[in-house]
Amino acid sequence: MESVQAVKQRFGIIGNDPGLNRAVEKAIQVAPTDISVLVTGESGVGKESIPKIIHSLSHRKHGKYIAVNCGAIPEGTIDSELFGHEKGAFTGATATRSGYFEVADGGTIFLDEVGELPLPTQVRLLRVLENGEFLKVGSSKAQKTDVRIVAATNVNMAEAIEKEKFREDLYYRLSTVEISLPPLRERHEDIHLLFRKFASDFAQKYKMPTIRLDDAAHDLLLQYRWGGNIRQLRNIAEQISVLEQNRTITYETLKGYLPNVGSNLPAVIGPKKAQSDFSNEREILYKVLFDMQRDITDLKKLTMELMNSGNAAQVKEENTSLIDKIYSQEGDHHSQLAAIVEEESPQTHNVEVVSYPESAPEPSEDKYHFAEEIEEEESLSLHDKELELIKKSLEKYDGKRKDAAKELGISERTLYRKIKQYNL
Repeated sequence: MESVQAVKQRFGIIGNDPGLNRAVEKAIQVAPTDISVLVTGESGVGKESIPKIIHSLSHRKHGKYIAVNCGAIPEGTIDSELFGHEKGAFTGATATRSGYFEVADGGTIFLDEVGELPLPTQVRLLRVLENGEFLKVGSSKAQKTDVRIVAATNVNMAEAIEKEKFREDLYYRLSTVEISLPPLRERHEDIHLLFRKFASDFAQKYKMPTIRLDDAAHDLLLQYRWGGNIRQLRNIAEQISVLEQNRTITYETLKGYLPNVGSNLPAVIGPKKAQSDFSNEREILYKVLFDMQRDITDLKKLTMELMNSGNAAQVKEENTSLIDKIYSQEGDHHSQLAAIVEEESPQTHNVEVVSYPESAPEPSEDKYHFAEEIEEEESLSLHDKELELIKKSLEKYDGKRKDAAKELGISERTLYRKIKQYNL
């Protein structure tokens, strides 16, 4: 069995990161077997190197190695590409065609971006993994194939399975062994080493002096997050090698080649972002106020019916759901609302929370028209009517809170809170 260092030199893999070394080591160990392998990692981390290592160190190394980018093949033709088709199977199928699984019999197929496969194709692939059989498009005759499958994806497979975009049974068949490659930003010691290698290669390719970084540029290179990973680093090294006359690269020069350098480095949230966030919070708060006012209006209507009706029990029964909705809460809406605003913006925002059940604050924009004030003549009687009802109920049942609460259609706990509130 070859050593990790020898395999890295053979396949041009640069770096000494422990995560990288572990991935190469697992590829060497799994290569002599025929089990399926799933290579995971972000786009641009070099996942395509792992299946090459596995194939070259396996007993299939003299067979064919076919790499298929599943994300680049249109959904309507991918079944034909992978499994082949019969003549006349669809418009344009003028002859029988062999698919990759037939051509690669005895070898290895690398399915890159396997997470992009459509669900019908996933069913066909699962059959190949389970019993080595497949059907050509337009055929009812099963064919056998002896292919080793190595797949790769940058998709979060757990999320894809949860959203029913990828079959769970197929995932477990593909990931008999899972090899994960770390992103470049976690390979801190390898970043400059890779940059120097790329710079040297491009200097030889374009026959020009090799570029070098000064100390400040070197620090920036290590601090950048490299969302595109090794692919992005290689691209930057090539751009600078071709375009820059001065072969010593400064901080400012390198910064000009790094997109979104500010957003890729640690930064505080600017005032515009904070203001935007609070605008969303304010809109939610006004919506809550609107719902509260609607409940208040319904409560006042119910109160008037109770006052004007001789059968309070009937009114209570007809409005049980409304009463429960308003009175079953353990705390007042307005106190909860005030706590939210206090917690979210104790100093940075000028927001006045008006005590419930008074009217909502006057909004400055027309889109908050639903938070208009309750008419003054309606709000004047709410306190008095509620107080009068509670007094009458307590008098009727000689101060027995349980019976009074039942008559009013509220919980005993809520009645106790009202008695305390009105100093009864």
